[in-house]
Amino acid sequence: MAIRSMSCGGLMGFPSLEVGKKDKVRMRVTMRDRSKNRKPLQKGRNLSIEAIQTVQYLKRAYKSFTDERQQRQVIESKFSRLLKFDMMAILCELLRQDHCQLALMVFAEIQKEHWYKPEVSLYGEIISVLAKSALYDKVDLIVHDMKAEKGRLEAKTEGFNLLLESLMSYNLIEFAMDCFELMKEVNCEPDRSTFKLLVGQLESKGETKLLEMIKKEAYKCYGDTITFVNEPEEITMK
Repeated sequence: MAIRSMSCGGLMGFPSLEVGKKDKVRMRVTMRDRSKNRKPLQKGRNLSIEAIQTVQYLKRAYKSFTDERQQRQVIESKFSRLLKFDMMAILCELLRQDHCQLALMVFAEIQKEHWYKPEVSLYGEIISVLAKSALYDKVDLIVHDMKAEKGRLEAKTEGFNLLLESLMSYNLIEFAMDCFELMKEVNCEPDRSTFKLLVGQLESKGETKLLEMIKKEAYKCYGDTITFVNEPEEITMK
């Protein structure tokens, strides 16, 4: 089998080879542009290419530097120039990957931005990831941070319910009660879903004193119209 000819007539300017045997059979072998087959970066996630690169850089820097001051310098130099959308996307991606320490550093930078507004839902996401990683000392810090923001905290019943559910699922009862009190302090009224969630969790954990206290408060708000047994209910969306 011999190479009969070489031309530049292939796709995207790549050469094609015509191979034949005694001019009877010819087969064209074409070199294709493989970039056409590449899948989009981070398909399905709200990350720009610049944000993806920043996440990768932060992860490499975190592995390379043991001095926290150096790590913060890297975060500030590479992260602070990004837009709000990319900053938030990076935080969410680090949380998704359970990079807790990096996520906390990034969150601290976001809190310095003029556009930042504390939201219960975001605190809840951070707390959930920290609890999953058994970083309970960090959970304590974030809960205290959230309580310190109560004067301007954007609070919704849905967000608090999800936060309470997450804390209870990790058996962080004390933190859950703190957040329940915070919920009332920021004028975010507990609804039926809130009380049913707390009663169900406290009952399953054998917390009888707290259980009675929550039940009394529920009856005070809703009277005899609220029941807690055999009434599964989805968390209210408000």
